[in-house]
Amino acid sequence: MAQGIRIPLAEDRRIFTPIDRSSYAWEKAYRRRTAAERVNSRLDCTFGLEKHTIRGEQKMRVRCGLALCVMLAMAVGRIKANQAEKMRSLVA
Repeated sequence: MAQGIRIPLAEDRRIFTPIDRSSYAWEKAYRRRTAAERVNSRLDCTFGLEKHTIRGEQKMRVRCGLALCVMLAMAVGRIKANQAEKMRSLVA
Protein backbone atom coordinates (compact mmCIF):
# COMPACT_ATOMS: atom_id res chain seq x y z
CA MET A 1 0.00 0.00 0.00
CA ALA A 2 1.40 3.39 -1.01
CA GLN A 3 1.72 6.26 1.41
CA GLY A 4 0.03 9.44 0.23
CA ILE A 5 -1.56 10.19 -3.10
CA ARG A 6 -0.17 10.98 -6.53
CA ILE A 7 -0.79 14.49 -7.86
CA PRO A 8 0.47 15.55 -11.31
CA LEU A 9 3.29 18.11 -11.13
CA ALA A 10 1.38 20.27 -13.59
CA GLU A 11 -1.10 21.01 -10.78
CA ASP A 12 0.92 23.47 -8.66
CA ARG A 13 4.58 22.68 -8.08
CA ARG A 14 4.94 25.20 -5.23
CA ILE A 15 2.34 23.40 -3.13
CA PHE A 16 2.77 19.80 -4.33
CA THR A 17 6.55 19.42 -4.38
CA PRO A 18 8.25 16.26 -5.71
CA ILE A 19 9.86 15.75 -2.27
CA ASP A 20 7.62 15.45 0.77
CA ARG A 21 8.07 18.54 2.98
CA SER A 22 8.12 16.48 6.17
CA SER A 23 10.95 14.19 5.01
CA TYR A 24 14.66 14.27 5.78
CA ALA A 25 15.41 14.68 2.08
CA TRP A 26 13.43 17.95 2.09
CA GLU A 27 15.42 19.27 5.08
CA LYS A 28 18.71 18.39 3.39
CA ALA A 29 17.69 20.01 0.10
CA TYR A 30 16.39 23.12 1.90
CA ARG A 31 19.66 23.52 3.82
CA ARG A 32 21.54 23.47 0.51
CA ARG A 33 19.19 26.10 -0.88
CA THR A 34 19.67 28.47 2.06
CA ALA A 35 23.45 28.02 1.87
CA ALA A 36 23.38 28.97 -1.81
CA GLU A 37 21.23 32.02 -1.01
CA ARG A 38 23.81 33.18 1.55
CA VAL A 39 26.54 32.97 -1.10
CA ASN A 40 24.36 34.84 -3.60
CA SER A 41 23.67 37.56 -1.02
CA ARG A 42 27.38 37.93 -0.31
CA LEU A 43 28.11 38.25 -4.03
CA ASP A 44 25.41 40.89 -4.42
CA CYS A 45 26.10 43.02 -1.36
CA THR A 46 29.74 42.59 -0.42
CA PHE A 47 31.32 42.15 -3.84
CA GLY A 48 29.10 44.76 -5.50
CA LEU A 49 27.47 42.64 -8.18
CA GLU A 50 24.00 43.97 -7.43
CA LYS A 51 24.76 47.42 -8.81
CA HIS A 52 27.25 46.85 -11.59
CA THR A 53 28.10 48.40 -14.94
CA ILE A 54 29.38 45.21 -16.57
CA ARG A 55 28.06 44.45 -20.03
CA GLY A 56 28.21 40.96 -21.44
CA GLU A 57 27.69 37.54 -19.97
CA GLN A 58 31.33 36.46 -20.33
CA LYS A 59 32.60 39.48 -18.39
CA MET A 60 30.04 38.86 -15.66
CA ARG A 61 31.04 35.20 -15.42
CA VAL A 62 34.67 36.24 -14.97
CA ARG A 63 33.75 38.74 -12.27
CA CYS A 64 31.62 36.19 -10.39
CA GLY A 65 34.36 33.58 -10.71
CA LEU A 66 36.94 35.98 -9.30
CA ALA A 67 34.66 36.87 -6.39
CA LEU A 68 34.12 33.19 -5.58
CA CYS A 69 37.88 32.56 -5.78
CA VAL A 70 38.49 35.41 -3.34
CA MET A 71 35.94 33.95 -0.92
CA LEU A 72 37.61 30.52 -1.10
CA ALA A 73 41.11 32.00 -0.78
CA MET A 74 40.07 33.91 2.34
CA ALA A 75 38.64 30.73 3.86
CA VAL A 76 41.83 28.78 3.11
CA GLY A 77 43.94 31.59 4.57
CA ARG A 78 41.92 31.57 7.78
CA ILE A 79 42.24 27.80 8.09
CA LYS A 80 46.01 27.96 7.55
CA ALA A 81 46.23 30.69 10.20
CA ASN A 82 44.44 28.39 12.68
CA GLN A 83 41.35 30.61 12.66
CA ALA A 84 38.87 28.05 11.34
CA GLU A 85 36.03 29.61 13.36
CA LYS A 86 36.46 32.83 11.32
CA MET A 87 36.71 31.20 7.90
CA ARG A 88 33.34 32.60 6.74
CA SER A 89 34.07 36.13 7.91
CA LEU A 90 35.12 38.80 5.42
CA VAL A 91 36.52 41.24 7.97
CA ALA A 92 39.93 40.98 9.58
